[in-house]
Amino acid sequence: MVIALWLLALQGAIGAFDTLYYHEWQARLPGRGRAAARELQLHAARDVLYAALFATLPWIAWRGGWALGLAGIVVAEIVLTLWDFVVEVEVRRKLGGVAAGERVTHAVMGILYGAVLANLSATVLDWWQQPTGLVFDPPSIPAWLRGGLSLLAVGVLASGVRDVYAALELPHGSWPWAARAGPP
Repeated sequence: MVIALWLLALQGAIGAFDTLYYHEWQARLPGRGRAAARELQLHAARDVLYAALFATLPWIAWRGGWALGLAGIVVAEIVLTLWDFVVEVEVRRKLGGVAAGERVTHAVMGILYGAVLANLSATVLDWWQQPTGLVFDPPSIPAWLRGGLSLLAVGVLASGVRDVYAALELPHGSWPWAARAGPP
């Protein structure tokens, strides 16, 4: 579990870079509104799932039947990620495609996520065999790592809310980018 949390923190840091640099700065997805709505909505859905992982795993054990809920979150995140890979090609076509660096970043994140799951699986199997409950049971990790993962939960959830807001083209949803569908 401890290694899984370190890897999850690294995943979160790379994901934050991916969002800020590629999605916000390079592609300016929120400024594209409905033209990027499908990709923004997928990102928002994934953000909610990641927020659940970042917020709970450093603090809570998903025991018994709740282990299935955690597995469901993981499977849903994988399905949404694969769907996003398809949708972003379509959305980014008008921008000249998905940037090569972003593809590499996504590949690294996929490998990291696999490593997180490999290191988390024994813990989830152990939790599955225990009485059902969400139990306060913080693993032995440094307080700053626990706090950092909790901060990532807040950040990724805020990013998801921003993406939905922009996808719906609500007032100022494209900020700081001018609302438009063409290349930057």
